[in-house]
Amino acid sequence: MTSRTKTLSVWAALLVAALVCALGGWSYADARDDEDLAYAKARDAALTDGKHHLARLNSLDGKNAKTVDASLGAWLDCSTGPLHDQLRRTRGKDAGELTKSGSTARGKVTDAALTALDVRTGTAELIATVDVEVTSRTGRGGTERKRFGATLARTPDGWKVKALTAIPVGGGA
Repeated sequence: MTSRTKTLSVWAALLVAALVCALGGWSYADARDDEDLAYAKARDAALTDGKHHLARLNSLDGKNAKTVDASLGAWLDCSTGPLHDQLRRTRGKDAGELTKSGSTARGKVTDAALTALDVRTGTAELIATVDVEVTSRTGRGGTERKRFGATLARTPDGWKVKALTAIPVGGGA
């Protein structure tokens, strides 16, 4: 191979590399503005936030007034709209009942899915199964499986629960 052939080969390789880089940059820029990608990111954020908040809304620590207040504060932090207003309105009554019972509960979302998402209006519908491990003041307890439907609303702090509905588990025939 002559030195001229070697030089041409190097330039050809550089040209191919530059074309591949340009194609990669164009593809990335095109994907960044892709509506499907934006929708998928919104869907993932709503699902993640919804699962986290549903677990918090099914968790509480009733050991003493301080832990009850922290639990109720967490409920307020993960809610918005009518649910937030209701939780704020009943906070005093709830605090008294929870402190008196002394029960604790830990919610864990075992499965969840979005059934609807409207990015334009910032709303989503979520269904989920939650295992709630309940322990009474006496130490006895157990795990309850619950199903919920939740309406989520996008806020400046992320997606929060706007409405929560228990879904009854169907009985056998």
